[in-house]
Amino acid sequence: MERRPPDNPRQAWEEKKRAASAPSSRPKPSEVCKVEPLQAGSFRSALALPREEENTVDIIRTFLRRRPKQQSQKLQFLASICTICNTISVDSTMWDMLYFCRVEVVETIKVLLQEEPPYHLDTEVRQQAMLAITSMSQAGLLLQEKSKSLLQTCFCSVFHLLPQDTQGPTAFLYSKTLAAMDSMLQTLVRSAGTLGVLELQKILQLLLSFTNSQPAAVQERAMARIARLANFITTYPLLQVCPCFAQATIGHQCSKTHRFAMLGRLVGHLTLCCTSKDKGTCHEAAEALYHLHTFVLQQRSRWPWLHDSGQLQLQEVWEMKQPWQLSQNSNARKIFLMFMKYLQPSDQADIMLMAIKSFRDPSIYSISVAAHMVNVLVADPAFQPGQVLKIVWAIYRTLPSIRMVVALNSLDRALLVLMGKYPSKVVASLLQCSPTCTLVAMAMWKTMLSEPQAAKKVLQELLSLLMNQSLRKTSTFTKDNPRILSLAASMTTGKILLQPTCLQQVEAIFPQLFLALLFQVSFTTELTLQEVHIFWKEHQQDLLTPIRSAVQSMRMLLCSMGFESQVLAIEAQGGWDTLLSVQTHLMGVRIVATEMMKTPRPLRSTIFCHLAELLSVEDPTWEMIAMVFLIEMLGCTDLGEELDRALEIFPIYLQSQCLGMPSLVLRGILRLTERPDMAKKTLVLLPHVMEQLEDEDSDASAMALPVLSNMLQLLEGKKLSLTALTLAGKLQPLFNNESGTVRELSIRLFQTTMGLVVRAEKKMMKKEVWDSVLPLLFHLHDQDKSVAKASQEALCSAGRFLKWRQLAQLTEIAQAWRISECLLARNRSKVKDYLCQSEPYLRSPQEPLQREAVRFIGLIGRQVDTRDMMAHIRDILQGAKKDASPVVSSLATQTDFILLRKVEVWV
Repeated sequence: MERRPPDNPRQAWEEKKRAASAPSSRPKPSEVCKVEPLQAGSFRSALALPREEENTVDIIRTFLRRRPKQQSQKLQFLASICTICNTISVDSTMWDMLYFCRVEVVETIKVLLQEEPPYHLDTEVRQQAMLAITSMSQAGLLLQEKSKSLLQTCFCSVFHLLPQDTQGPTAFLYSKTLAAMDSMLQTLVRSAGTLGVLELQKILQLLLSFTNSQPAAVQERAMARIARLANFITTYPLLQVCPCFAQATIGHQCSKTHRFAMLGRLVGHLTLCCTSKDKGTCHEAAEALYHLHTFVLQQRSRWPWLHDSGQLQLQEVWEMKQPWQLSQNSNARKIFLMFMKYLQPSDQADIMLMAIKSFRDPSIYSISVAAHMVNVLVADPAFQPGQVLKIVWAIYRTLPSIRMVVALNSLDRALLVLMGKYPSKVVASLLQCSPTCTLVAMAMWKTMLSEPQAAKKVLQELLSLLMNQSLRKTSTFTKDNPRILSLAASMTTGKILLQPTCLQQVEAIFPQLFLALLFQVSFTTELTLQEVHIFWKEHQQDLLTPIRSAVQSMRMLLCSMGFESQVLAIEAQGGWDTLLSVQTHLMGVRIVATEMMKTPRPLRSTIFCHLAELLSVEDPTWEMIAMVFLIEMLGCTDLGEELDRALEIFPIYLQSQCLGMPSLVLRGILRLTERPDMAKKTLVLLPHVMEQLEDEDSDASAMALPVLSNMLQLLEGKKLSLTALTLAGKLQPLFNNESGTVRELSIRLFQTTMGLVVRAEKKMMKKEVWDSVLPLLFHLHDQDKSVAKASQEALCSAGRFLKWRQLAQLTEIAQAWRISECLLARNRSKVKDYLCQSEPYLRSPQEPLQREAVRFIGLIGRQVDTRDMMAHIRDILQGAKKDASPVVSSLATQTDFILLRKVEVWV
C-alpha cells in the first residue's frame, strides 16, 4: 500500500474512500506531530474561503484555545464541527484543518459531555456532541484508539440520566438525544468498512457492561441501544461475517476481522435479561434477540452449502416472532434453544460462564432459566481445555454465594458431566483453584465422588498427578506448575479418603495410590522454600507443613483400608518421623516396607509387581524410593515367581549413576543368592556384578564381593574354573582400595579363587598369583589388622599354589623382609614389573605401606647393575623424599643416598 504524501492528506482520504471505507484506510499523517490549538492564519488555502466557512474555522480555533463555559458557545462549537465535516467534500482545506487537530477536538467533546449535569437533561449539548462524533466518523476523522473512551463517556452521560417523563418539555429532547446516539453507533459501524464486525463487537461489549448491576433505567437504555443496533445489522448488507458465525463448527480458524467472537456472550446475556424484573429491560432484550436471530438466518442464507432454503428460513422467522415478544421464563428457555444449534463451543463456554455467574444474585435474573441454560450446555459439551479451566474456576468462585437448590443441582450435574468427558482437565483445574482443598473445593470433590464412575476417574487422575514426575522440574511461579499440582493432589487425596462413598474405588487402586503417596513424601522433602510458600501461603498459621500433609495422607490411606496395626507399628519404630527428614528418609521407607510385608500375600504380590513395573522405566525422582521398598520386600518368603521380575530390572540399575543405587541393588541380589529357590537364578547377573568391581564406588565393590563369593558356590566344573580365573584378574586392583572392607574381602575372595581353578585355567592362574605376591606382601603391614591377617593367609595359600614352600614358611612366621629378598632372587626378570607394582604404594594413605614400598624399591636398587635402571629408581624415590610424613621422607632420602653412593662407585 502506497503512503499518502504528507502535504495532501485530503487527496489520500478521497482515494481510499473510493476504494473501500475501512478504518485501516483512513488517512494518517506520515509524520506524528503534537497537536496545538489553532492559530490565526493556520491551514489557509491559497483560495479565499467563503465567509461562513471562515467563521466556522474561527469558532473552532477560538473554542479550543479558550474553552468557554457558555452553553451557546458549546453548541456553536459542536455545530461548527458538523459544518466542516459536511463541507469537506468540496473543500479539502477544511478536512486538513480538522485532521491535524482531531485529537484535541475529540478530547474537548469528551470534556463537554463530562461537564453536563450528571442526572438532568437541560440542554442539547449531549445530542450535538453525538452528532459531531457522527460527522467526524463519516468524514474519516475519528481516531480508532479514541473511539472507545469517547463512547464510554457518551454512554455514561446519557444512560445515568434520571427517568424521563413521556410528556413535558424535555421528552422531545430526550427522544432526539437517544436517536442521535443510535445514529452515531450505526455510523461508527458503517464507517469501519471491512472492520465493521470488530467495531460492532466493541460497541456491544461497552453496552453490555451497562446492562449488568446497574439501576433499572440504565439497563433499559443500554438494552434498547443493543436492540436498535441488532435491528440495524439486519438491514446493513455490507457487514462481512465468517460463515462459522452461523454454524456450530469445532476447531475452525478465521480472520479476526470477520469473526463474531462475542455471539455467545451476547446471546447468553440477552437471554438472561429476558428474565429481568424490569419489564422495559426484558422487552428490549427480547427485541434484540429477535433481530439477532434474524441476522443469523440472513447470514446462513448467504452460504448455500449450509443446505438451508431461504423460504424455510423466512418461515422460521415469522413463526418464531411471537415468542420474542414475550418475556416469561418458559419462552426465554425456548429462545435459548433456538440459538443453540448456531453456537460454536467457544460461544457455549461464554454463555456457560455467564449463566454460572448469574447464580450469585437471584434478584436480578431468573435462576431457573440460568440453570436450564447450564443443563443444556453440558448435555453434549465440546469445550477446549482452557474453557474447562474457566468453567471450573467460575463454579468455585460462585458456589459460596448460591442458596437456591435448582442452581446447586445444575452445577452438580455440570461437574459430573465435565468430569466424565474431561477428567484430567477438571481435576487439574480444581487443584489450581484450591491447592489446599478448602471447604468450597471439598464440596465440589464430594459432588464428583457421589457417582462411582466419576469417583473412579477422580482417583485415577489424582494418582496420575502424584506420579507425574517428568514435568516437575519446571518453573515454580504459578499454581499450574506440576510440582504444585502434585502437592495439591497429595493433600486432596487425604481429605477425599475421609469420604465413605469412594472406599470401593480406593481399594481397587490401593497399591498404586499407596506407592504414589510414598513417592510424594520423598518428593516433598526436596521442595524449595518458594514452592512451599506458593502451596501453603493460605495456611501459614497451620503447623501442618506440606511433607507432614503427605505423610498424614499416607496414614489415612492405610487406616481407611484397615491397616491400623501397620500404622501403629510404624509409629512405634519412629518410621513416620524418619520419613520427614532428608537425612533419615530412606530409613523411614525401609521401616514402612518392613511393616507392609505383614499384609496379606495378594496385596504384597501386587505391590511388588507394581514396583517392578515402575522400575522398568528409569525415573530419577522416585526410583531410589521404589528400589529401597522393593529390596526390603525380597525378604517375603512366600513371593516366588514375582521375584523373577526383579532379576529383569537389576541390570539396568547396576549401571545407574544415582549415588548408592548400585550398592542397593547388590544388597538385593545378595539376599536372593541366600534363598535356595532363587540362588541359581541370580547367576544370570554374574557378568553385571563382576563389572561393579571396576567401578570407583567402594560401597558397590563392598557389596559385589560377597555376592560373587556366593555365586561361585553355585557354579560347577569348567564354568566355575573359568569364572574364578576371570575374577582373580579383577580382584587385584582392589587390594589397595581405600575401604578396609573392600581390601579384606577382595584378598579373601582371591584366596578362594586359587582353589577353584583346574587344568588349563590352573596354569593361567599362576601368573595372577605371582602378580599378587608383592601387593599381599605389602599388606602384611596394613593398619587394618583384618586386612593384614587376610593377606598373610592369602600369601600362605599362594606359596602352596606356586609350590614355593619357602614363601609359605616365611609368611607363617611373618618374615616380610626375607620374603622380599627371596622374591627378587627368584624372579630377577620381573624387576620392572615389581617397580610398577610398588610405585602406587608410595602414594598410599597408610604410612606403613609407604615405608615398605620405599624399602622394597631400595632393595631393587641395590641389585640393579645398569645406570638407566638406577636413574629410573632414583626418579621414583624423589616424590617420597618430599612426602608429608617425616618417617617416609627420611627413609626415602636415606635410600636415595645409598643408591647414589653405589652410582659413585661405578664411576
